[in-house]
Amino acid sequence: MDLGVQLPDGRELELYVSGAAGAMPLIMHHGTPGSREPLRALERAAHERGLRFVCASRPGYGGSARLPGRGVFDVVGDTAAVLAAIEAPECFVAGHSGGGPHALACAAGLDGVRATLVIAGAAPDGLAELDFLAGMAEDNVVEFELARAGEGSLRPYLESQRDDLLEASVEDLTAAIAGLLPAADVEAMRGGIGEDVARSFGEGLRVGVDGWVDDDLAFTSAWGFSVADIRTPVTLWQGEEDLMVPTAHGRWLAATIPDVDARVLAGHGHLSLVADLAGQMLDALSGAAAW
Repeated sequence: MDLGVQLPDGRELELYVSGAAGAMPLIMHHGTPGSREPLRALERAAHERGLRFVCASRPGYGGSARLPGRGVFDVVGDTAAVLAAIEAPECFVAGHSGGGPHALACAAGLDGVRATLVIAGAAPDGLAELDFLAGMAEDNVVEFELARAGEGSLRPYLESQRDDLLEASVEDLTAAIAGLLPAADVEAMRGGIGEDVARSFGEGLRVGVDGWVDDDLAFTSAWGFSVADIRTPVTLWQGEEDLMVPTAHGRWLAATIPDVDARVLAGHGHLSLVADLAGQMLDALSGAAAW
């Protein structure tokens, strides 16, 4: 079911909700770029475990109004409004890729979070102990170097990428992002998750690249909170073959978040984790919450 959520500042967020009314929600924060269109492996796994699946397009993606200058922590207020709209006092939170920092922001600042799942989520930029770009595929290195230079440098580059991602077939999309995909992710793309990624990209970018621009600027700026201050349980999954968010990011998060159950897995990339292990990840998330 597609919904619109009116926010206190007058903006509207587009929202996707599925599953039994009144069930505990899994609030999913999508990747970058992306949208409310679900990763069906996670959606199915949530339903099998009696959870509602809930995903909002972040500001600037799809029909969600832009919030210029937003930071990572701004997602907390928007997610609180989503919980109010679906009448849920508690939730699980999950984030994949660019959704990872946003899920961690909710773990740090949102009331009612029972536990948080981070799948191949990025660490902060600018850390003395972590080279943010090391191990990334060249396409991502270029993108984030431009983000560091500011919107004027970043926007034309993302606009040049948009046409290849809009209404792309799985085959075309796999070719367009081939430099970002290890073998495990190519297999995952052809096995079904590619259709979900294509839909998410297409919906997220149908109006323009505002959401993508604002995500990248937020990732390369101060997040507005410290992951060291998170006190709710976090489960973290990272693939050793990941070319989008390198393993070093996951290892830094695992070493810094106080209450974390971290799994760094050989033979997995950025997308194969979701395609192959969605049920296991949600079981670990539920176990971390200590029902």
